[in-house]
Amino acid sequence: MTQQHAGNSYLDIVHLRKEYKDFVAVDDVSLKIRKGEFMTFLGSSGSGKSTTLLAIAGFLEPTSGDILLSGQSILDKPPHQRNIGMVFQQYSLFPHMTIAENIAFPLQMRKMDKKEIQQRVNDMLKLIELEGFGQRKPHELSGGQQQRVALARALVFQPDILLMDEPLAALDKKLRETMQLEIRRLHSQLGLTIIYVTHDQEEALKLSDRIAIFNKGRIEQTGTPLDLYDRPSTRFVAEFLGDSNLFSGKVVETSARQTVIADSSGKPLYASAEPGVKKGDQVVVMVRPEKVDIETNKDRLTTANCVEAKVVEAIFLGDNYKYRLESDTRETITVKKQIHMIGEQVLSIGDKVYVTWEPENAIVLAS
Repeated sequence: MTQQHAGNSYLDIVHLRKEYKDFVAVDDVSLKIRKGEFMTFLGSSGSGKSTTLLAIAGFLEPTSGDILLSGQSILDKPPHQRNIGMVFQQYSLFPHMTIAENIAFPLQMRKMDKKEIQQRVNDMLKLIELEGFGQRKPHELSGGQQQRVALARALVFQPDILLMDEPLAALDKKLRETMQLEIRRLHSQLGLTIIYVTHDQEEALKLSDRIAIFNKGRIEQTGTPLDLYDRPSTRFVAEFLGDSNLFSGKVVETSARQTVIADSSGKPLYASAEPGVKKGDQVVVMVRPEKVDIETNKDRLTTANCVEAKVVEAIFLGDNYKYRLESDTRETITVKKQIHMIGEQVLSIGDKVYVTWEPENAIVLAS
């Protein structure tokens, strides 16, 4: 397991653990989050990401560990005293209240002056681009508009941190993409610290400054979207974040320049140099689908990496084709090819091809 710690920590999660009888939901999670950072917790259902978020919010008590905000523990504070905003998948708007009343509710609970409440509500309606909607009821708004109101209600009391738990999961694809842009705009405009939970890899890549990938209650790896995509540290991360091609084999040679692996048929595969990899290690070579080339003419091959394969599936995706190939050693290979011009050659099912990649575009991971 690898983990990167951010300097100038604002929120500090320290050895957090949450047990439910014989089940460990969160297992020794430590993470430092900077002020103003957009941090995403990414993982499958049951990986511990939402449990960690609820512990930060104060809605559940961890079994052990600590959570520090600006160096001070917040575990002894109830949720309403932590100054943390929360947005859930369900909008949880009060149906009998107007939009303005829904946004004002957290301020009324804090017994704020009526004039100040009115000003803040007006500011929020402007921020979420719903001016003139204040007197409507939630059922009169679209799903995206309701989610914006839920956002405004979480932001109106000026929280130190905004927590978002799968907030866009109930929206259709087009609306979800629009709301992703809205959330990025608000983050940029307000400079707010956001912790965002999702199981959607594409959403995490679009939104985040950094991503923490959760697996079985632990953080598997933390880094920028580009770091995690290009340099996954484990096979789990390589397979979970985006598509990846994995070729199994044994290390036969290492140098400062590259690693040489013999695949199951004994054929050499060349990848980037990896510190800590030793001759004889059982490993997998990982190459992303867009880093792989397909050649139909063996005489035009220019790289040492070459795997013979046949096309078993061709999927048209608008601006590219996604091919699924089967290698001569029965391994599945995924290739994404951009379509540059009308009439460009498209492969057909059954075509015999040569799959190639440059050594620097492949990395070696423990099998």
